[in-house]
Amino acid sequence: MSVNLSKGQAISLTKNDGGDLSAVRMGLGWKAAPRRGLFGKRSKEIDLDASAVLFAGTEPKDVVFFRHLVSDDGSVRHTGDNLVGGAGQGGDDEAITVDLQRVPVHIDQIVFTVNSFTGQTFAEVENAFCRLVDETNGEELARYTLTGGGEYTAQIMAKVHRQGNGWQMTAVGAPTNGRTFQDLMPAMVPHL
Repeated sequence: MSVNLSKGQAISLTKNDGGDLSAVRMGLGWKAAPRRGLFGKRSKEIDLDASAVLFAGTEPKDVVFFRHLVSDDGSVRHTGDNLVGGAGQGGDDEAITVDLQRVPVHIDQIVFTVNSFTGQTFAEVENAFCRLVDETNGEELARYTLTGGGEYTAQIMAKVHRQGNGWQMTAVGAPTNGRTFQDLMPAMVPHL
């Protein structure tokens, strides 16, 4: 059963049987909002990019994004760049998988971001969401919806962080501006 997360809400990544999740997928989906034009409604292509920054404390140690699809240790993988989005109906247009058991012990949190590489604001995006899926069985665990659009071009979506012997996900939902994950680094610091 999926949980609809609100900004700042945290969920434990422990299975119902008490075991820990071993692999999760952070999915991102969206579609361009229709715009009225001279010849009726039409959509402009929007290139949103999902990224995952691996931190040890407050120090970034690695990143997975469309130009670096696999973390140096192999525990985090990006499925590839989608330049136009999709139907926004629930399928993932971009996804990042995390093998939680292989994440090096010094990495204590992974921050997931989304940015508009083409520079459109989220006011021009419809049905955008970020979701966490149990990669072993495909069950959706949590979903964070980008609602209300907004005049910003990026968002710090969520983070997965160590909690005791397991992992926890926190929905961050912090709007910011930037075309790449590098532009978002200063905005990530308060959420570590």
